[in-house]
Amino acid sequence: MAIDAGQTAVLGHEGAGYIEKVHSSVQDKGYKKGDKVGFLYIIGCCFECEGCQHHNLHCETGKQLLQGFTTDGFFAEYAVVDYPNCIHLPDAIDVKTAAPIFCAGVTAFHAVDSSELKEGDWLAVVGAGGLGQIATQIGKARGCKVVAIDINDETLEVCKKQGADAVFNSKTNKDYVSELKKLTNGGAKAACVFSNAQAAYAGVPAILRLGGVMMVIGLPHEPVPISTMDLALNKYKVKSESTSIPQRMPKAVEFLAKHNIVPEVQHRKLDDLNDMVNEMRAGTATKRMLVSF
Repeated sequence: MAIDAGQTAVLGHEGAGYIEKVHSSVQDKGYKKGDKVGFLYIIGCCFECEGCQHHNLHCETGKQLLQGFTTDGFFAEYAVVDYPNCIHLPDAIDVKTAAPIFCAGVTAFHAVDSSELKEGDWLAVVGAGGLGQIATQIGKARGCKVVAIDINDETLEVCKKQGADAVFNSKTNKDYVSELKKLTNGGAKAACVFSNAQAAYAGVPAILRLGGVMMVIGLPHEPVPISTMDLALNKYKVKSESTSIPQRMPKAVEFLAKHNIVPEVQHRKLDDLNDMVNEMRAGTATKRMLVSF
């Protein structure tokens, strides 16, 4: 997603903090000043239509706005959020590191949770950045074996420290596919693709075992080449996940808290924002970068 040319908005779509004020219309919804909360980044939804209830808050009123994209986001001292998108943070989650949970964290959880994995199955994490690192921890906590794939040795090293059973640099290791298939005895049961590179998606069918799951999360700028013949013959299936709907948040947040899964973060100052953006563009950022107020 990107902000249209000529449009201005405060950036930042992942947020967490303490409630400063509760509107009079939601005084009876279980929230009060001082509560430690996290929240999704979509406001203006009706929360009642089919789109809001089942389809990633694609509100049928058309009035929804994405904070940090189509309206002001969370690189600010204060922000307004809709209470249905809010959740109390468990004691085990530190508000100072919680913000990435509310896009990266819940997305990674939903992706692994929906990948049809059983204990002992192999999960391939394709793209070992912030989401991939969280997915690695989630996969291990569920009893899966995890192999991480990336072109950045630094991010692969982070995944290894977080429990990945194996890591492969798909750029420098030309034999990684054959080595992975040998390691996994035929291929991964599922591959969660967090990379936004076309090449990452193009390489997934080769590392999946027959009937495996390609989980779509990363968003390439160009169409992804997928064989409809492979899909018709059930060689693999394609599914997708994102932050989803607020009704699914508690399961994700409770799991992350229970297993002490914490995003790797780096605290920065607001004045560093341009540098932060440049580091992300250059691919040199190895952790989620947070601005604290």
